Formats: sequence, structure tokens, C-alpha cells
Amino acid sequence: MSDAEHGPAETSSTPDGKGRRRGRVRKRHVVAKVVVATLVVLGMVTGLSVVFIARHLSDNLTVLDISDQLTDRPDKARSNEPQEPLNILVMGSDTRDGDGNNIDGLTGDGARSDTTILMHLSADREHAYGVSIPRDSLVTRPDCKTKDGETIPGGEDEMWNTAFALGGPACTIQQFEQLTDVRVDHFVVVDFAGFKDMVDAIDGVEVCIPEDIEDPAHGISIPAGTREIRGKEALNYVRARYTLGDGSDIGRIQRQQAFIAAMAAKVISGGTIARFDRLVGFLNAATKSLIVDPGLEDVFKIGRLGLGFKNIGLDNIKFVTVPWAYDTREGYEGRVVWLPEADKVWQRVLDDEPLSRRLTSDAIDAGQLPGSGSGTPSGGASGSPSGSASPDPDEDLAAEREAAGLCA
Repeated sequence: MSDAEHGPAETSSTPDGKGRRRGRVRKRHVVAKVVVATLVVLGMVTGLSVVFIARHLSDNLTVLDISDQLTDRPDKARSNEPQEPLNILVMGSDTRDGDGNNIDGLTGDGARSDTTILMHLSADREHAYGVSIPRDSLVTRPDCKTKDGETIPGGEDEMWNTAFALGGPACTIQQFEQLTDVRVDHFVVVDFAGFKDMVDAIDGVEVCIPEDIEDPAHGISIPAGTREIRGKEALNYVRARYTLGDGSDIGRIQRQQAFIAAMAAKVISGGTIARFDRLVGFLNAATKSLIVDPGLEDVFKIGRLGLGFKNIGLDNIKFVTVPWAYDTREGYEGRVVWLPEADKVWQRVLDDEPLSRRLTSDAIDAGQLPGSGSGTPSGGASGSPSGSASPDPDEDLAAEREAAGLCA
């Protein structure tokens, strides 16, 4: 077994070049929670036959057909059940194109993606789980096609999110299918501006900021304190990195996950569900932010999918990260590699089976929030082998919240 399989080194380099001790990484997968919550709420709305609203929401969706760009696809999963298992690839896009998206003044074409999560819904609709893929995973990226049919050459030791930057969702799906042999049935892409509008629709999200955030280079200035934030301030908060916490991307991910978890909790709370104006406002913002495949071209189809998750229950939807460790090779600091156990995860998806007890020993569910003290890192890195329990979870939690720039 290589050093990478045992886990990362104790220290890492941060943007300032100083070595810092790594805290345990608590992957919370809460981006997927917001998507699942949206699907469930859409299922409730369409289940109530609110036809006018549903048609309006359907018109908000952007439908993208990428079928001609995908090649050498795995076979579609089959089942003896009345329905088939479904695999939905969720991608977060930070495109700078479009009104409200270029929040930090970056230039250049294309989009980037910090989030890729495979949601699996069983054929019997009795279990579901999400598998998150770290954006810094080093993989062999296959060739893929542009919408004009031109070939984008692949490469070795490429970061996972490079595929999205070069060729959008089509190249990410091509990459996912070739590396896992799992066929993607549907995809969903969410963008920056939609995120901001969803926060505003529920009247903001409460955060606890331990120190002033000042990042003039990116136009970010947020005072410390515990309060609800919204609009551009909320967007700036989840994008801040270099002047908050330990300055690492892992810290920023932790902060994003904590924010979106609080957002998801507010979406499914009585304060949103019971307020028709908030409910419709959130769904209006959510559907405007989504790019979907033709199989999800209207909210009636999305609603039926959402009812499948609703019937399972959010507390029974498990989230794990594909088993990984930090790359120990010189020149690849901060990058991660998949462990051999990743093959077992994808095989479970292929066989439409629940994840094994071992693979979910430290999984979280869609009902948990960061900071609750429950759950341990799933598939992530630590000073001990992946999946081992922390001797002092409270101390670990405080350390990682500090590193992420969150109030401990």
C-alpha cells in the first residue's frame, strides 16, 4: 500500500507558502442537500396540482441536450422493479457569464465547477445516496466533444474540474462515465446567480463570522458578527478564501457547506413551506438557476423525481465522499487521489445496492447540519486511515471550524 493510501502528510502548504497542520476534513455534501430539498418541494407542489405555477417554473428551466457529445457510454442499468434505478449527476457552476455571476471581476471564457455529486435513487425507491467527488481529484481525463463536434484532447493527472472548464457538463459526464462505468441518466447544473436569488427568496441565511473579512483584490468586505446575510454579501461570503481561516480551499469548502446546510434547513422549515410567497419565490429562483437534460424538461418530471426522494425521507438519504487521500508526490501538494475502495462504491451503484455498512460507517444523512457534532469525515483524509474514529470529535470539530473561518 502506498503512502497515499494511508492518508496525507501532517502538514500542507497554504497560499502564503507556510506549512500548516491539517485538520480533519468533514465533508458535508450540503450542496446536494439543497438540490434534494428543491426536488422534494417541487414534488409537493406538483403533487398538489398547482398547474399554473408548475408551468411558470417549467418555463424558467434551461434545457441542454448533450447526447451527441457523449461517446462509448456504459449500458443503462436494468431492474426487475416496475421502475429503473436512476443516477443523477449534480454539478455546481461558477460561470462568470450572465447577469450577477461575475462577482469577483475574473476575466476569461468558460465556467468552473467546484461541486460534482452523483445521486443514486434505487429502483424500488427504498434507498438513496449521494457520492461526492473532490474537485482536486487527479484523474485520467478522456477525450470529449464540444457542441460543434470538435475533440477536446484528454490528459493524465488532470484535476477533476478541468473537464467542466474545458467542455461543460458534457465533458464532466464523459469523464465520470469513463472512470466509473456508471451511466448518468440525468444531470443538473446550478449557477452563482441562482444561488444568490435562492438566499434572497428565503430572506437570508444566518452566519457566524469570527473576524472581519477584508479582501480588496476581490472586492470583499464583510464585518464580523452573527447575523443573516443575503444578496451579494452572501455570495462574497461563500467565495472568500485568502483572508479568512487558514486561507485554504478546504476551509472555503467547509464554510460553503455550513452556509448551504443552514440554507437547506431553512428551505424545508415551516417558515418556508408554510409561507406560499417564500415557497414560490424559492422555487422560482431555483428553477431559473438550473440547467437540466431533456428528461427533466419540466417541473412535473422533476416533481415525480422529487417524490421518490421524499418517500425515502431526508434522514435516510446518505452522503459519502468517494474514498480519497492527499497525493504525496512532489509538485502535487493539495491534490487528491482516489483509493482502491472507490471501485467498491461504484460497483454498489452499478448493482443498485445500498452502500455497505463499512462504506457508510462515517456517512452523514441529509437531515444533519455541520456543527451538530454528529458524524465523522466520510472517505476524507486524516492522520489516521480513512474511516477511523477521532479520539476527540469535539476538538476536531473546533479545529476545523477555526481553519474554515467559522465561529467555534
